[in-house]
Amino acid sequence: MPTYDYRCDANDRVIEVSHRMNENLTNWGELCARAGIDLGDTPADAPVHRLATGGNVVTSSSLGSGCPPTPACSTGSCCSGGLCGLN
Repeated sequence: MPTYDYRCDANDRVIEVSHRMNENLTNWGELCARAGIDLGDTPADAPVHRLATGGNVVTSSSLGSGCPPTPACSTGSCCSGGLCGLN
């Protein structure tokens, strides 16, 4: 499931939770229940807003080796041994 950041207007906290894309949390009580945290001093009906965040983006620096993905073989077919682009 994707993760989303929500901000509470009453306490200015930002909480990250996972839920289905078609769901939308509207208040602090729903957000706390989903995140598994206590309400604290904030009223359960305090409004929350989903923030527009970029999500997970795959870049060459996040691939582990730091190398960009190996390009497809220029012949358009698979090389012997399945090692296209490797020397």
